[in-house]
Amino acid sequence: MTHPVGASPCRPIKNAYRVAEIYSAMKERIQKVLAAAGVASRRAIEEMVREGRVAVNGQIVRDLPILIDPFVDHIEVDGESMRLRGKREAKRVYILVNKPPGVYSTNVAQGEQMRVIDLLPPDLPMRVYPVGRLDAESRGLVLLTNDGELTNKLTHPRYGVPKTYRAVVDGFLDAAAVETLQKGIWLANPKTGEGFKTGRTRIKVVNRGHGKSVAELTIREGRNRQVRRMFAQIGHKVRELTRVSMGPLTLKGLGPGKFRMLTPKEVKQLYQLAAGEKKSSGRPEQKSDTLI
Repeated sequence: MTHPVGASPCRPIKNAYRVAEIYSAMKERIQKVLAAAGVASRRAIEEMVREGRVAVNGQIVRDLPILIDPFVDHIEVDGESMRLRGKREAKRVYILVNKPPGVYSTNVAQGEQMRVIDLLPPDLPMRVYPVGRLDAESRGLVLLTNDGELTNKLTHPRYGVPKTYRAVVDGFLDAAAVETLQKGIWLANPKTGEGFKTGRTRIKVVNRGHGKSVAELTIREGRNRQVRRMFAQIGHKVRELTRVSMGPLTLKGLGPGKFRMLTPKEVKQLYQLAAGEKKSSGRPEQKSDTLI
């Protein structure tokens, strides 16, 4: 076979590589696709993958990065098929729930556990997921949505969305204890054996007594059981913990176990808050999709 002057006999091979490159470019990271479908935050999805809860075309995948074509590949999460095409076009919903104690904020049930999503109508036409998590014994505000982009902004530490908790603690909460919490304290990380210092905390003491005290804390973090661990560090056990607000959202008019849809104005405020509070500190960014 002859070739024109200046032409390369390897051109068909290069073209084959180009086709492969184009096809590869059409693929996306699995956590981005599933987050866009409203499954969970990107970081939560990464953890799901590592736990072996995600399958691509019938095969469990654990090693990131994973690139998929949402219009070709078949994805399952916890054995349930994800309709990615439809999810991309699905109407975004935002539901505010007042979680009672004893209710779990995970979508994966363990035995007879009641989940936050079990408080919603069973015929809800779309899947929604909690934005962050609130431990089972805590109560209060939980946001459910299928908006992966907003979930990522509200749970990522660099956006610093404020969350306020009302804590009932044992003992007399004196001024020295309050000052210690406000300045930030060092907490050990039970998973890594290392530690971290909490950020500056806004605290309002609602009531002081020798038997118990009540305080409201506003934090911009979301590490594992952080509020309980902060009080334990200064010698005060938390009896009750309620998340009373997240950014502009509050529990006003919403009884325990009840829910309501967010207004368009509230959704806009959440997006504006996340964009306006974005931080650029040099600290390593840590996952915040944890129990409080």
